[in-house]
Amino acid sequence: MTRTEYNKTVDKHADGLYRFILKSMKDTDAAKDVVQDVFAKLWEKHSDVQFEKSKSYLFTAGYRTMIDYFRKDSRLTMMEGSHQEIQHHSEQYSDLKEILNQAVEKLPEVQKSAILLRDYEGYSYKEIGNILSLQESQVKVYIFRARKFLQNYLKSIETVI
Repeated sequence: MTRTEYNKTVDKHADGLYRFILKSMKDTDAAKDVVQDVFAKLWEKHSDVQFEKSKSYLFTAGYRTMIDYFRKDSRLTMMEGSHQEIQHHSEQYSDLKEILNQAVEKLPEVQKSAILLRDYEGYSYKEIGNILSLQESQVKVYIFRARKFLQNYLKSIETVI
């Protein structure tokens, strides 16, 4: 990959990668750090990465970097011994996007990543398998289960009202 191709890759895929990472991390600063790390890794390996496969490389590296961040963060949290209180409220929401985001957050990490890559970013099952290091059939199962959960969650009258 040349310098020009690298710059085109940054221009073309930075926003999509950031949205994907932010949707999973919920922390803008951490998401920006992960995206920055991914582009730094791409530059370090620019001679090995083909321009045509740069999007797949970015999302794969982004997913793995995000998982490493979560693992590192959980170890630090356990070492510090701090417990975060979960705050609940009983307000009802009528905003469908808000309800859908809450439902997506309840999914297991692999299902959430698969559904975000498929339905939000438009990747094929094969590309998602490459990014998440899964077989195509596993990706289909995870997406099916995620969609089934979301369907049941949204059907619940108590959730929507």
